[in-house]
Amino acid sequence: MKDPHIRKPDWLRIRLGNNAHFSTTGNAVKSRGLHTICESGRCPNLGDCWNRKIATFMIAGDICTRNCKFCNTLSGKPLALDPDEPQKTAESVRELGLKHVVITSVDRDDLSDFGAAHWVSTVLKIKELNPNTTIEILIPDFGGNPELLKQIIETKPDIIAHNIETVGRLTPLVRSVAKYRRSLGVLQQIAAAGIRCKSGMMLGLGETPDEILETIHDLYATGCRMLSIGQYLQPSKKNIPVSAYIHPDTFAEYKQIALAMGFGSVESAPLVRSSYHSGELFCDS
Repeated sequence: MKDPHIRKPDWLRIRLGNNAHFSTTGNAVKSRGLHTICESGRCPNLGDCWNRKIATFMIAGDICTRNCKFCNTLSGKPLALDPDEPQKTAESVRELGLKHVVITSVDRDDLSDFGAAHWVSTVLKIKELNPNTTIEILIPDFGGNPELLKQIIETKPDIIAHNIETVGRLTPLVRSVAKYRRSLGVLQQIAAAGIRCKSGMMLGLGETPDEILETIHDLYATGCRMLSIGQYLQPSKKNIPVSAYIHPDTFAEYKQIALAMGFGSVESAPLVRSSYHSGELFCDS
């Protein structure tokens, strides 16, 4: 475990938001009572992305039924779903003039369908109001139910992402409910349907280089061809501490390994997050 007095290295300096687009993005989201993972997850790229009028919308509320040790999203008993949220999300996408939008959600294990119908409504409404916008969704595992996942796939977003988050050995420690093999199964079903399939993982939780390479290989074997790799940063004292800060050169090495393996597009650097530069990744894939 990391000494709490060790300072973050220089390569983890974060840009703050300070231009007109930053306010425009925030207003488009907050005026409709919507949520973003940018804020709830304390993403280090919030300033950079909001300055460029990019935000990752988080649907189904802002309270998660799971309590993953790496995540800063509120955990507890969620409120009822907002039936107007799909419409409001689509309107915000239109107001911002987004060419590429990313949607994610909290886990809703309290619902019989894990929120799948709400997901379907949101994607279809965004398509209706924004026919020229490409859509990327970052989904939970829906309890590993293939029929629910099929409902999501049939909306035909341009990219479906599901994050493996960490290596198999650390999954029970880091992820409260999700299972490593279940997540691989989700990715396999997405890829088999012919949808662009994406996943992401964090480094600095105590994994070994061999475990990282094994995970990259496992992801490739599912048919996943888009990958993001970033540095885990402890968002609050209640979250698991950072085990190590990985040098940018090492991230670059993992990128080259993944590309050589056959991945079509890879973002790998300390401040990379699953939706960071997602539009560029889409174009590269």
